[in-house]
Amino acid sequence: MISEVGALACDDLICDTNSGKELKMIRRVVRQSKFRHVFGQAVKNDQCYDDIRVSRVTWDSAFCAVNPKFVAIIVDASGGGAFIVLPLQKPVYDPCLENWWGLTMGGREGIKAIAKPKHKADMAASLTKDKTEIDIMKDIVITAPADFDDIVQPSVCCFSLLTSWYAGFFGHSGFLSCLVPTSRFHKKGRIDKAYPTVCGHTGPVLDIDWCPHNDHVIASGSEDCTIMVWQIPENGLTAPISEPVVVLEGHSKRVGIVTWHPTARNVLLSAGCDNVILIWNVGTGEALITLDDMHPDMIFSVCWNRNGSLICTACKDKKVRVIDPRKAKITAEKDKAHEGARPIKAIFLSDGNIFTTGFSRMSERQLALWNSTFIIAFNLQKNMDEPISVHEMDTSNGVLLPFYDPDTNIVYLCGKGDSSIRYFEITDEAPYVHYLNTFSSKEPQRGMGYMPKRGLDVNKCEIARFYKLHERKCEPIIMTVPRKSDLFQDDLYPDTAGPDWALEAEEWFEGKNGDPILISLKHGYVAGKNRDLKVVKKNVLDNKSPKKVEETSALQKPASPQLIRKNEVKLEELLREVKSLRDLVTLQDRRITKLEEQLAKVAF
Repeated sequence: MISEVGALACDDLICDTNSGKELKMIRRVVRQSKFRHVFGQAVKNDQCYDDIRVSRVTWDSAFCAVNPKFVAIIVDASGGGAFIVLPLQKPVYDPCLENWWGLTMGGREGIKAIAKPKHKADMAASLTKDKTEIDIMKDIVITAPADFDDIVQPSVCCFSLLTSWYAGFFGHSGFLSCLVPTSRFHKKGRIDKAYPTVCGHTGPVLDIDWCPHNDHVIASGSEDCTIMVWQIPENGLTAPISEPVVVLEGHSKRVGIVTWHPTARNVLLSAGCDNVILIWNVGTGEALITLDDMHPDMIFSVCWNRNGSLICTACKDKKVRVIDPRKAKITAEKDKAHEGARPIKAIFLSDGNIFTTGFSRMSERQLALWNSTFIIAFNLQKNMDEPISVHEMDTSNGVLLPFYDPDTNIVYLCGKGDSSIRYFEITDEAPYVHYLNTFSSKEPQRGMGYMPKRGLDVNKCEIARFYKLHERKCEPIIMTVPRKSDLFQDDLYPDTAGPDWALEAEEWFEGKNGDPILISLKHGYVAGKNRDLKVVKKNVLDNKSPKKVEETSALQKPASPQLIRKNEVKLEELLREVKSLRDLVTLQDRRITKLEEQLAKVAF
């Protein structure tokens, strides 16, 4: 069982030889860590999302995906698969009447006072900094409540005009900055059963993933053997969406894993129960890499490394593999990483090491840390050594889903069916995996969403935020480092991966690599505008062009490295076949000559 290895202690014996007396002094040495006191706290019930019919499909995925603008949850749906998308921000219309944007839910902006006018009035108002009254045209005076919420910083007042709600957001300077119809606001609490969904799949949705470079683009994999990529409107769904931007078809069985490339634009990986991994250029809708001969059984997990040059996979054959997808080569592997029959999950850490969760032969849940950096650095193809660190946890049957923060080197473990979140710090000192703490609650979790670092509230020292899925509820859970100062904590928030891509899809497929483009969170993160995902597909008539034209175009356009390798393999097979046929013909010629000589002797 795991003990709190986060606090290591030892006893030292110090002797005072100058005084001639032996002075015994016990000194307790505690491992220094700024994350030893991280604690988790669930939000209040009125901040949760209720009455959500979370999917009951038996599949070991998170069922939830989060970014700074939206939370997406896979839900039960009749006649196919669907997921719901809820906005996390309040839409605001600017005074120039040009654009819509949002104020972050957990930030320092929000509604501070609510008041209702007695009569219909024009939408013109003024607010002074020292008053709690809003003077509206036609001499209507509205008094705002005095007991404002301390969490909210700017002055904000909401008022209603008959049946339409409007909000006036006021800055500290005391003038009206903008007016917003609050009918566009998403209200937390109970979600209406008629709330629109994304519902284009004909089978249950198994996995969803937001694009790291566009907060309005999400990919979904389904039992109908397809991957669909969707564009979510700026302010969320106002009507059901059934037409995706692009449908990616290439798997022969259900698609259980979809994950975007961390640094290259429009590159998407999918893994299906046909034991095949496909890597797509979403911009053209083509599968440019196919890995179909590396996994003999079902693929449990796939993870990119930090710059997207390698992937780490866990398979039902109990092997963990490190693969260079563009070379179609296994650079490292470990047989029986966990000896249990239950699913294994594997993720890359920022230093190139691999963190896995699985089960022992006695069905005890385990976590392990593996060193694969030496093998990869020297381009060696061999098995990984014994794990750097192994911890046995408990005997629960729930698969442990690992969520990793590369900025703090903390791994959060969320078990399906558990009611707790355990978190560990990864360091360079033994025992390398240090237990920090456990957040516990009463209700078991059916899934979990993990917010990217740029979506957190740095003013509250928030280092992680989870969205826990209950049977009919989504509950945000905030992980905080207690600090007394209100200043920006540089040690907690180093520069983190931003939404900009380092490479285009074509550059990555050609062999280039790029590290994530980092941004600072010191002044907060402002979400960018919605960028349309454009898909340029080839004309289907191009496939029916004359043969001469095809040959000419083939000569003009260089073939991809993968196609060249396939052609080389086919050429080698043909050469071997020709050689065997030539040897057979030579042997037959010799035999015929010998038989002719024997026949000539018999004749004479």
